[in-house]
Amino acid sequence: MVNIFTYLPEIDGEELAYINTLTQNMTDMQAQQFAMIYRSRRKDPQTIMILTLVGFLGFLGIPSAGMQRFALNQIGMGILYLFTFGLCFVGTIVDLVNYRKMTAKYNLQQAYEAAMMMRAMGVA
Repeated sequence: MVNIFTYLPEIDGEELAYINTLTQNMTDMQAQQFAMIYRSRRKDPQTIMILTLVGFLGFLGIPSAGMQRFALNQIGMGILYLFTFGLCFVGTIVDLVNYRKMTAKYNLQQAYEAAMMMRAMGVA
């Protein structure tokens, strides 16, 4: 069994447990390839928090509400936030509270897609 933490030291908790289940039948080489794919797609929770704060504070008058939604590939919600000023800032405040949960959901989906991509290529 591969210790995925050696390839992805930045992950922890639920994310680590989920990725361990995805990579349990992989060799070291396969786990390393998975880690490279996943790391390129993964979002850092602090980055999402900063993007949310920028949207909340209206950084330098630039319409930036919804940047966190665009970063998490939620284009429709990003456009809605952009035109409604973060749903009158209420949606942005909710995102400030839930940024970790939003990022975790996105990252788990990206881990699953990376594992499926490797299986499709015949690697895992």
